[in-house]
Amino acid sequence: MPSVLVPLAPGFEELEAITIIDLLRRAGIDVVSAGLTPGPVRASRATVHIPDTDLNTALFREYDMVVLPGGLPGSDHLAQDPRLISLLRRMATSGRFTAAICAAPRALAAAGLLAGKRATAYPGCLGPVGLIGTTLVEDPVVCDGKVITSRGPGTAMDFALTLIELLTDGATRQRVEADLQRPKF
Repeated sequence: MPSVLVPLAPGFEELEAITIIDLLRRAGIDVVSAGLTPGPVRASRATVHIPDTDLNTALFREYDMVVLPGGLPGSDHLAQDPRLISLLRRMATSGRFTAAICAAPRALAAAGLLAGKRATAYPGCLGPVGLIGTTLVEDPVVCDGKVITSRGPGTAMDFALTLIELLTDGATRQRVEADLQRPKF
């Protein structure tokens, strides 16, 4: 069973984090949510969430993917956490997936993982640091090798479904999506 780490920083975007965790778990993926510090985490809309564990404890395991929910100031906390930056670099070096949505691609940029890649993010959230040769696009979800990015809260469901397909298969994605009763336009 694939395993995924979802770090939760103070000020994370609830809609993104909960959608990712929920849909991946529906697909049978082992998801570990980890606060940057022990205890509850207050999200961007002042809701309080209890992660499965804290990041220091979570780092004793290996993961197939790390997924970063956006939100502010959550994304800033992620981009400034040396433990997370080190983990992202190790994930990339070992050929595993790194993913981020909304403002969280700034953490991928801080780790140097967006250089030379196609990526997307919430408009205006990425500065020039770590973006050498990066092609920023407005697509809802962008996969460039093992780096996956997405635009924002409105794209969270498509983002999570894409992650499911990458970690499992198209049939699992279709099963999870069918159960959601999403309208077809």
